[in-house]
Amino acid sequence: MRTTAGRWRSRPGPWVPRRRRALRDVLSPVAEVLGARRRLAWLNAAGLRIGTTLDLRRTAEELADFTVPELADGCAVDLLESVLRFQEGDRRDGHEGALLRAMAVSQVDGLDLAPDPVGQPSVHPLQRLGARCLTSRRPVLLDRMTRADYDAVAPGPEAAELMRRSGVHSYMAVPLIARGELLGLADFIRAGRRPAFTRADLALAMELASKAAVYIDNARLYGRERLQGVMLQRTLLPRVTPRTPGLEVSSCYTPTPDPAGVGGDWFDVVALPGGRSAVMVGDVMGRGLAAAATMGRLRTAARTLMALDIAPERMLARLDLVVRDLEEEQVATCLCAVYDPCSSTFRLASAGHPPPLLTRGDGTDCYVDLPVGAPLGTGVIPYDPVECTVAPGGRLMLYTDGLIRSRTVDVDAQLAGLMRTARTALPQAAAVCDAVRSGPGGDPEDDAIVLIAGTVPVAPGDEAYACALPADGSAASRARRTVREVLPQWGLPDLVDSTELVVSELVGNALRYGNAPGELRLVRHERLAVEVSDTGPDLPQIQHAELSDEGGRGLQLINIMCRRWGACRTSAGKVVWAEQDLPS
Repeated sequence: MRTTAGRWRSRPGPWVPRRRRALRDVLSPVAEVLGARRRLAWLNAAGLRIGTTLDLRRTAEELADFTVPELADGCAVDLLESVLRFQEGDRRDGHEGALLRAMAVSQVDGLDLAPDPVGQPSVHPLQRLGARCLTSRRPVLLDRMTRADYDAVAPGPEAAELMRRSGVHSYMAVPLIARGELLGLADFIRAGRRPAFTRADLALAMELASKAAVYIDNARLYGRERLQGVMLQRTLLPRVTPRTPGLEVSSCYTPTPDPAGVGGDWFDVVALPGGRSAVMVGDVMGRGLAAAATMGRLRTAARTLMALDIAPERMLARLDLVVRDLEEEQVATCLCAVYDPCSSTFRLASAGHPPPLLTRGDGTDCYVDLPVGAPLGTGVIPYDPVECTVAPGGRLMLYTDGLIRSRTVDVDAQLAGLMRTARTALPQAAAVCDAVRSGPGGDPEDDAIVLIAGTVPVAPGDEAYACALPADGSAASRARRTVREVLPQWGLPDLVDSTELVVSELVGNALRYGNAPGELRLVRHERLAVEVSDTGPDLPQIQHAELSDEGGRGLQLINIMCRRWGACRTSAGKVVWAEQDLPS
């Protein structure tokens, strides 16, 4: 025992160092494992805090905020201009002169730097390290910055001096690449007493940038899909509103922010014969590009049918047949109103659409008591029309259900709120739409259309005259006498002779084929329009007349003399009209 104890006491020196070395050999891998787990947990947290929305700017801000102060004392994110326009990124290697825009900047409190202002173009000359990172698509690491490095990092000399005074000593630049496309650049800096960036930090930043770039690219693809859907729908909607006598139209279309939620809301304004105007609003049930494409087909069909038959109830009946003939099983709602400036009346018909709001300017606002027919495509016809007189200053507001749809407020309450809003926001449709959608119960996630048709006095230079014609042979002379009296008063004496010939042919056709003429209408707007109505069912057509035929050349003559002519059905029969250009 004594010998053993002595042996241990006589050799204490080598045992202690060997014990410490073994402890270091054991603790060093453990520390590395703990550090790796911490970094892995931090990267996993990035998936929860970055890419929470499909907005490019917000995603860039989340990336910058997530890295400060855990990884860096400051971070800036710049994206290519093409990415901000939802276009493709840059697939070329070594490309110089890429246009970038500063999207997000984040830094710790007390760090006074001068980065590129958010929202402004990001300046990356070729001598800057950021440009080198973009052209090579490889990260850049400066663990210890020299005075020359500040000029290669900062946007300008003043910013470089500010970085140096703030104690910035380490810099990293990492490209944002997703699916092989260069999207932008992320810069990181450290300052003060914080340790410099290491290779491990660079690897961590590259992994984070790769993850964030996918989120940014998802936001770009989302924005492109939404832009395409909105562009399709806007292309199918009217770009300009035709100017018609006695009517001013204001319209607003607000798309949904969800690209998959692009719907089939549509509206149209059609100039009809005799100075009349048709205003229509419709909604194809369903979502997506298929609903938008169906909307375009229905709008085209409705516009064509309206030019053939100015009775809104019969137009809806024919449009129902069009919807039923579509390959897709679609259902749509539609509201059509035809305004006649000579009588200041609207003739309305509805196919399952919300009721229009009528404001007369004297506080007697009301929703038109209009029979709600079945939606288009269900096959339940006919539709019952309603006529209402609106004096100058009154307005008829048509809208889609996306304006009043709410998950929290009853429909009746929404309609009452719409009426209150209309009293203060008229006549601008955009103001009404924004006020209702941002108010209590509003649903900005659905697309909506507002169309306001306001009746106004006939503008200077526009004229309208209507008179009844006798049902006998004196109708032609009465029509010619009216032309000789009215046109000189309108300052159109040069058109008297040609217009007399036109009305003679129109009245003659009404006497022979239309059970006698009913009304003569003269309208001066952008052109001079002549219209004769009758109760006959058949629309006139140009016939081929042989040399020996005594008749059949009246419409040929009108076709040569006038800019255009046509015929359309009404609730009482038909009208035949012709237009001439005004003298220059």
